[in-house]
Amino acid sequence: MRYLHTMVRVADIDKSLDFYCNKLGMREVRRVENQGGRFTLVFLAAAEDSAQAEAKRAPLLELTFNWDPEAYGEGRNFGHLAFEVDDIYATCDRLLKSGVTINRPPRDGNMAFIRSPDNISIELLQKGAALPKQEPWASMPNTGKW
Repeated sequence: MRYLHTMVRVADIDKSLDFYCNKLGMREVRRVENQGGRFTLVFLAAAEDSAQAEAKRAPLLELTFNWDPEAYGEGRNFGHLAFEVDDIYATCDRLLKSGVTINRPPRDGNMAFIRSPDNISIELLQKGAALPKQEPWASMPNTGKW
């Protein structure tokens, strides 16, 4: 497993970029604009991590800007930790058998969400290309929040 990023939601992307880049010295290494989902993802690396972040895409801070305004109460501005795994199905199976609830199963062979004992959301992402859809994951419903 490899640590990928931490995600935080931001209310004003320009103010946030000014803070993280201009004041803290982080550097934007990647940006994703999603018209359908109405959000922008901006991935930042600390100055000393920039070369590694571009080559391996880690470790990063993901700023998520939702285009439709939302009040982020109850710590909802903090999103999740993300880890890359070699086999998302095997990882989820091992976690499930050890008593971990799979909140968002890897139906697509690419992404799943679990929660820590302290309710921190943890995203698991398949290393490389998504695996072919597989049961019981493909038809498993979401459980709780992530």
